[in-house]
Amino acid sequence: MNKHPLRQQIEEIIKLTDNEFDFVLQHFRKKSFKKHQIILHEGDYAQFDFFVVKGLMRVTKLDFDGKEHILQFGMENWWITDAEAFHNKTKSTLIVDCLENTETLSLSLESKEKLSRELPKMQTFFLKKTTNGYIALQKRILCFLSSNANDRYHNLLTLYPGLIQRVPKAMIASYLGVTRETLSRLSKIKA
Repeated sequence: MNKHPLRQQIEEIIKLTDNEFDFVLQHFRKKSFKKHQIILHEGDYAQFDFFVVKGLMRVTKLDFDGKEHILQFGMENWWITDAEAFHNKTKSTLIVDCLENTETLSLSLESKEKLSRELPKMQTFFLKKTTNGYIALQKRILCFLSSNANDRYHNLLTLYPGLIQRVPKAMIASYLGVTRETLSRLSKIKA
């Protein structure tokens, strides 16, 4: 029998009994979104952290010139939100939208805090996931500062296997901070 994807992810860090997982799942709400649907606009409050069950999402920031910068992709078994706005209960400076029809489990901050209080080992899970996310972000920043486009491209292939087949090349180029022409050249070198 296949384990629920959320349980499978949680149990990479902590173990849960069936009753504990049922209790955890009660704190989440299923939400489905359509392709191209914006689920968090800049200026909105980030009410949920989303665990992606199926589909693909992204987090973007528009600069003053209207140019879109992709900060993160979120595919199956990834978490996605504007973390600052979610945890600080402030207005979002980012946009979260769906690149495919997407099914999620959403978790409010209040539910997350309640779950952490009532089942303390979930606090360990959330802390470990947050720490891992921070480490991944730090690595991405260091990669941008010290790596060439080829290295960033190979890091993307490692971090997001299969992503290149799921999104337009312009989005991949935006995420990598390169032009589409450079991405095309990198793709040919890989092939």
